Parts: sequence; C-alpha cells; structure tokens
Amino acid sequence: MVSGFVTLIIFLFALGGMILVHELGHFIAARWAGIEVEEFGIGLPSYKLATLFTWKGTEFTIHALLLGGFIRPKGENDPNIPGGLASANPWKRLVVLFAGPLMNLLTAIVVFSFLISFEGMPMSGSIKIDSVSENSPAQQAGIQAGDILLSINGQSVTEVTPAIAIIKENLDQPVELLIERNGEQITLTATPLSTRKASEGALGVGLGYPTRPATFVESVSGGFMVTGIQAATIVYLPIALIAGAIAPADARFIGFKGIFDMFDVAVEEDVTSRQEVTAAPTGASAPQPTNWTLNLIGVLSISLGVMNLLPIPALDGGRILFTLPEILFRKRIPPQWENTVNGIAMLLLIGLMLFVNVMDFVNPAKIPIP
Repeated sequence: MVSGFVTLIIFLFALGGMILVHELGHFIAARWAGIEVEEFGIGLPSYKLATLFTWKGTEFTIHALLLGGFIRPKGENDPNIPGGLASANPWKRLVVLFAGPLMNLLTAIVVFSFLISFEGMPMSGSIKIDSVSENSPAQQAGIQAGDILLSINGQSVTEVTPAIAIIKENLDQPVELLIERNGEQITLTATPLSTRKASEGALGVGLGYPTRPATFVESVSGGFMVTGIQAATIVYLPIALIAGAIAPADARFIGFKGIFDMFDVAVEEDVTSRQEVTAAPTGASAPQPTNWTLNLIGVLSISLGVMNLLPIPALDGGRILFTLPEILFRKRIPPQWENTVNGIAMLLLIGLMLFVNVMDFVNPAKIPIP
C-alpha cells in the first residue's frame, strides 16, 4: 500500500514539472525572438522567497507556492514598451505563444517513445497472459502471467477480441485452455464467472500480445503517433458529446483532487506490479511491471498542450486568435480590447476552476482501475 504522502509528492512534481516545461517553452522562444524576459519564476506567482541568479537580464526566482512556474516578459500587454512582447511583430508573438503548448506535446512524445522502447512492440498472431488477478478463476486453475494462450475449447485464438468473445459465450461453464509455458503445451480448465465485475474480467486475466524490442525509429514514430491520436481525441471530444457518442458523465472536467486520485490509482498499480515481480520465484513467469504513472504524465501533458491551444481568451490559443488578424489583414485589434477580453475571460476561467475543484469533493469522479 502506497502512502498518500508519496503519491502527493509524485503528483506535485509531475504537475509542477508540466507547468514549468510549458513556461520554459515560452521563455526559450522569447529569447530566440529577442523579447526581453524580466523574470522566470519557479512556483506560482506569490511571495518571492529568493532570487536565485540573474542571466541576460532575466531574474530567476523561487516563490512560496512551489507548483510549476511562470515567466514575466517585458511589456506583455503594452505595445508601447520597446523590446517587449506586445510590441514584437506578430510572427514572433505567434512563435512565443505556440512554444509553451508545443513543449508539452514534445514532452508527451518523449514519454511515449520511452514507454514503447521499454515495453517493446506487440506482435500479433498469439495472445499473452499479461496478468492474473488474485483469487480469480484463472489463478485457481493454475494460469500464470507470461503464459501464451493457444486455444479455448479447441478453438485456436490469435487475437484478443475473439478470445474474449469465446470466454463470454461460456460464462459459468468450464472451458479448456491450451497454453504454452516455457516451450511446453499445457491444458488447463477454468470457469469464467458471470458474477465477477466487468472491470475484473470473468476469468481474471489481462490479455495482450507478446512483444519484441522496439527500434529507435519505431519508438520515436510510435511516440509521435500516440501523441497525435490522443491530441485528436481531445479535440474531437466536444463533437462526440454533441453527437451523443460519449455520455457527459464520462467526459467531465476534473480538478486537482481528481488528478491526484488518478495518480493515486496509477502509483498504487505500478508499485504493486513491481512487488509482484520481486516476489516471483526465480525462473517463474512474472507480470511485466506497469508504467501507468508515466503514461498518465504523457496523457496530462497532451491535455495541457491541447487545452492551451484552444481559441479561448486568456489562454495561449485565445491570444493566438487575436494575433491572426494582424498577420492576415495587417490590422491589429486594439490592445485595450484584447486586454479587456482576456481579463474577463481569466476571471471566468478562475470561476470555472473553482467550480470544478469543488465538484471533485461534492461528486468525485470515478477513476477506472488500469
């Protein structure tokens, strides 16, 4: 059992790191564009604890609320200040605004590339028993993690979906499973139970595919692909809600408590899987350690990047939207209008965040077990 304090530390480091990486993207782009940055703060804007050092006119500071970071570019909202953000040409402002979300998406690509490199590439054509639940029909029948499932009731199986369908067709009836273990074929009998929860599985096994080591190119291209699919899914979410393809309860916003609960489940699963590997007898098959925490960091990095690119005033995407008319029509929207709209939007976003975080306590989201 992992203590809540350990999960809290991981949660703060992960979430703070994502915010800090986002601001680092803005900082690097601003320096590239020749825009002066007055302060790079570690932590949310609050009481300044200390100035760490000063580099090329930028004061690096640390603040009391140690979560993420922020940058304070010169002339952020005033185009009358030379060398500032608002006075820079629109293309440079566009690069600076895109850089933060882009860093989050690049972080996700690195995370998923590492996961693919660590876990390997799945090979179709055979089914692997990835995990066996405690006190499940599979465990009682002697099935072990790492076994290769060859057939069910004499029917050859090479894909996961058809194998699950056969199991569901034989609920509460003994099924004969032909498995391969350490090069030998063994026949075992187990009874899938209809009384077990859907999340537990009728047999209590996690099915997957054997893997092979991934090449560097496969890892990186896979990281790009996973990140792209996840980002497209987030963008498609409002359309799916309107079309009724997704229930509103399954697509609700969650706040800090909801994210913490997700980390709590992920960290617990990862620690448990590693304890099972350590406890496995020498030479016996053991489940591969899970990496749900790292996977969650990748997903949240994508969410942070995509959400910031949405055309909502006060977010990077909203500021990008105000920049486009200047690029397309060479006519700038009056800065006072932009500042007013962004200010009102920021107040509304703060109100929404407060509401979402309160609802996390009033009506906690159901966090699925990996």
